[in-house]
Amino acid sequence: MQYRTLGRTGVQVSTLALGAMNFGRIGRTTQDEATAIVDAALAAGINLIDTADMYSDGESEEMVGKAIAGRRDDIVLATKASMPMGAERNHQGGSRRWLVTELDNSLRRLGVDHVDLYQIHRWDPNTSDEETLSALTDLQRAGKIRYFGSSTFPAYRIVQAQWAARENHLRPYVTEQPGYSILQRGIESHVLPVTEQYGLGVLVWSPLASGWLSGVIRAGRDITTSRSKFMPQRFDTTIPINRAKLDAVEQLAKVADQAGLTMIQLALGFVTAHPGVTSAIIGPRTMDHLHSQLAASDTVLSADVLDAIDAIVAPGVDLAPDEKHDTPPALRHTALRRRSSPVGGR
Repeated sequence: MQYRTLGRTGVQVSTLALGAMNFGRIGRTTQDEATAIVDAALAAGINLIDTADMYSDGESEEMVGKAIAGRRDDIVLATKASMPMGAERNHQGGSRRWLVTELDNSLRRLGVDHVDLYQIHRWDPNTSDEETLSALTDLQRAGKIRYFGSSTFPAYRIVQAQWAARENHLRPYVTEQPGYSILQRGIESHVLPVTEQYGLGVLVWSPLASGWLSGVIRAGRDITTSRSKFMPQRFDTTIPINRAKLDAVEQLAKVADQAGLTMIQLALGFVTAHPGVTSAIIGPRTMDHLHSQLAASDTVLSADVLDAIDAIVAPGVDLAPDEKHDTPPALRHTALRRRSSPVGGR
């Protein structure tokens, strides 16, 4: 296992991080299975575990807490908040009211007195940066969190938050968690230049592109992954975007074969090769998944392989731009990019 410094914190983290989204109802992973996965990941040298309050409505945090009991100090523990937790309108977002309450809920579920990294899961357009950063700064001073970061923020929001922290004498975000894979390279053109400029640690999610780069999805085969069952539109190969992804996968498979690598090694080796990336978050649902991903822990891709990947999916290009989670709201909602006509106007 390789290790890198998490931004400018001085904390050393493994280049592969264990994501716990599949623990519980989402991945149908039991407590015994989750504990076995954590045990094997730690034995392999992984020291960063990432979860979130909304993963299976808190069940993931509970399972992580039980799995790490007795060895908390050896783990860099990260969780997230701001996504809806139930129907109550104020049980979400980046307000002080919610973050103070929900951090306590996460600590209780995890069975710990602090987390090492507390992340805002998505930018909340209804809450000012000053409000959110003020609450996070106070929680850090109270010892409940060691550091805090953002997740899937557009580049301009990362910059704005850094400015707001400096302007209001608050602590800044020290990490960002964006989606990144060979098939979705858009962050290379906007997010990664910004995180490198500000010295942020970067923990990338979905490096296997929701299973597209796992080696299981190939032309002529039925797609039967667990993700395809609840997100069928993202795997319907009659849709042009998905056909483009499948075409790219077939070309990438040839590159992997010629290099003597699995598709998983190619995919994980690609994202960790970028100098702006600290760790790639893997989200195994089974022990077999974990072992196949751990095989990439020391993968270093040659320049020839990286050049071949660039020729298949160009730097900075998202093959499926509609699947992005950091798109500015005005690009998704027409009303936000059209000025309302004045009364009596034309």
